[in-house]
Amino acid sequence: MSPLADLLRRRIATAGPLPVADYMSLCLGHPEHGYYATRDPFGAAGDFTTAPEISQMFGELLGLWAAAVWQQMGEPSSLRLIELGPGRGTLMADALRAARVLPAFRTALSVHLVETSPLLAGRQRDTLAGAGVPLAWHDDLGAVLPGPAIVLANEFVDALPIRQAVRTATGWRERVVTLAPNGRLAFDLAAPDPALAAAVPAALRTSPPDMIVEWRDEAFVRRLAARVAGDRESPGAALIIDYGHTISGAGDTLQAVRGHAFADPLAAPGEADLTAHVDFAALARAAAAAGARVHGPLTQAEFLRRLGIDARAAQLKASAPAKAAAIDAALARLLDPGRTGMGALFKVLAVADPALGPLPALD
Repeated sequence: MSPLADLLRRRIATAGPLPVADYMSLCLGHPEHGYYATRDPFGAAGDFTTAPEISQMFGELLGLWAAAVWQQMGEPSSLRLIELGPGRGTLMADALRAARVLPAFRTALSVHLVETSPLLAGRQRDTLAGAGVPLAWHDDLGAVLPGPAIVLANEFVDALPIRQAVRTATGWRERVVTLAPNGRLAFDLAAPDPALAAAVPAALRTSPPDMIVEWRDEAFVRRLAARVAGDRESPGAALIIDYGHTISGAGDTLQAVRGHAFADPLAAPGEADLTAHVDFAALARAAAAAGARVHGPLTQAEFLRRLGIDARAAQLKASAPAKAAAIDAALARLLDPGRTGMGALFKVLAVADPALGPLPALD
């Protein structure tokens, strides 16, 4: 039994079942036993591998994208480059290295890393020790001071808690985590709640009966939109890259990953990564309602190709022929639309101030 499993069992026994959102939040973010508080989950020795860990090309191209957007912003003399959930700092290190081709951009930068895990913040400090730009760490996006900003969020939204519900013959019922007769954690449905119907997004209310629907609180994307589009004196942009779907619909996408394999989400709370697919249509609606302009979504493959990843791969192979096979393998993993690749499952969406107009590689 994991330490968090014991804590959750006792909490459910005394206070009742936990909504899926609360369960997910505790599994990932519990300050002592939560997944991100206790481990570095990245790479071969961890539980999963993200695009920046697959190839330097990913972060380099995002750095060049940010530099191009800075130019569209009018080249402000001070720019906050913000990353949400920065992992080991690999993406930012690669982005800053690529940005050296535009010295004025690097001179304008201060880098702000929004990270809640002290362990991962330590990894980021090691990775970025020689970055050559001002660095700051924050627990929340709201702690970054106002000013012109570009925000990067790679595989961040998928870890934000989801609510789940089912439309039954007796009304909407929230999906919860409870205790089975044998004492194990189990999924169940709460009693019908008339107020739940108003919480279910309008796009999901006509989903087939007895199908699970899921959604995230829109507060995150509203705050993000306000950050980059709420001040006409300093228009900005945010880039969101994650796996998910472009049309809202019913379906259970909650998943656990442990040791690079799918696992039971209830089997070892706090010891497996919990995520759910991102509803990009919902993100777009919320951002537009908050006054931002939405760009995309595109598949990751299309976005990276528009940014020139094939040419960058050719450059790397020419400079290091012995690594050509590894570079080709990384390129395929980033672009392949099949089950073993990220090219189609992962989508790219930007949220920006309308004053910026079309954005590089997205319009």
